[in-house]
Order: sequence, then structure tokens, then C-alpha cells
Amino acid sequence: MDLGLHGRKALVLAGTSGLGLGTARVLAAEGAKVALCGRDAARAEEIARDVADATGATVLGLQADVSDGAQLERLVAEATVALDGLDILVTNAGGPAPGTFEALDDAAWAAAVDLTLMSVVRSVRAALPHLKRSGSGAVLALASSSVKAPIANLTLSNVLRPAVQALVKTLSIELAADGIRVNTLSPGRVLTPRIVQLDEARARRDGMSLEAVRAASVAAIPLGRLGDTAEFGKVAAFLVSDAASYMTGSSILVDGGLVHCL
Repeated sequence: MDLGLHGRKALVLAGTSGLGLGTARVLAAEGAKVALCGRDAARAEEIARDVADATGATVLGLQADVSDGAQLERLVAEATVALDGLDILVTNAGGPAPGTFEALDDAAWAAAVDLTLMSVVRSVRAALPHLKRSGSGAVLALASSSVKAPIANLTLSNVLRPAVQALVKTLSIELAADGIRVNTLSPGRVLTPRIVQLDEARARRDGMSLEAVRAASVAAIPLGRLGDTAEFGKVAAFLVSDAASYMTGSSILVDGGLVHCL
């Protein structure tokens, strides 16, 4: 299927690793012009070169900490100038700090709000004039399976990811008249540095081996394995493409059947 992404201009936040990188790679492979960002400028440029070499696409690596509003404004301005416009915004950020409710202080909550929720608010706000000019803009918020079911020891994610989903639903209604579609895409157990970090933390906390933690995780997944970022990226590319032109306000899981709720 031709997704109709050739020549489309996309900005992927936190695109130097994990789900963001997986999404940027697929968008580039489909012919989109991609700008990706990371907190380290040199790494962002290196990753962008690697993706460009692998796909033959135009790929730019830019610096930004997505929890910082001023840096997000600068990022969107730089990306739209370099790409000569913007059709697609993929919002993404590293996961907020793990911890139970009693372990989290106000500073942890404030940092998580800036990282997880306000990064979406601020990046959409900055990109909105450009997406309106596109005529067929698309926003995709990368979230977590915690939008559907709480995850142990991830209180901040359990609270803030559903807030992102609620924002996406609201935006899908408000921006439809401008031809802008807005959807949420959430991973289950997709193998990323974040999953490795969480598994290692659980192993230390529960006195288990990393192998035992991983085996328990896999046992809970009906498909019997972790996902990979390319699988996730393909669904992301579909949702921002013309092939999904009648989809907006949707929340999709890429989880191998992990989440059992309806």
C-alpha cells in the first residue's frame, strides 16, 4: 500500500532512540522529509545521518529538550524553516520517573507534567499555524498502555498518559475543521531503552534476575514476545498517512494483546 507520505514534512520529538527513532525511520523509508530531535545535538545529527543513509530521505537532526517550552518553540521554528513547512507532528518524550505515589514529591510531579503532558501542549501550540497551512495536517501523540490500564510502580505515567489521551480527543474535535487529524498511539512491551531501564529497576527492587523479569513480562503477552520499534513505527506511519484519512480522535494500542480491557 502506498501511504502517500512521499514529500510530506514531519517533525518527530525525542526521535534519537526507542519509539521516536522507530517512527522516524519508517517515515523516512516511506519518503517523508523528517526532522528529529534529541537533547544532545551531536547525537541527533549522527542519528539523522544514519537514517538518511539507510533510506535516502532528507533527515535533519536538531537539539531540544522537550520538557522545556522555549526549546520546543525554537525547535518547531527551526524544523519548519528547514523543511519549508510542516504536515506531521509526532509528539514523544522519555517516560516520567518510576515510583509509587508515596515515593514521589512535588518536584517529581512538576517535572513529569512538563515532560509528559506539557510537551504535547506546547509542541502542538507551536506547530498549529504550520499544520493549518498544510491543509491535511496530522498529529500523533505517542503514549503508553497506561492510558488503558495502570502499570505497577509507574504512578506518574498512569496519571499523565491518560491526560494526553484526553487532550488528543479534545484536539481531534477542535481541529477537525482545519483538516488536522489527531490520534494517540500507545506501546505495550516494545523493546526500547526505557523497557530495559524499567526491567533492570524491577530486578533490583524484587531481587530477581533480569532474565526472570523479562520472562515474566513475555509470559503476560498473548503473542508471546516483546514488540520491536519497527513494528510500532509502521503503525505510526499509517496513522499520520493519507491511508488513515478518516481516523481522528482514536487511541490505538501496539501491545501484542497485553492489555485485556475492552
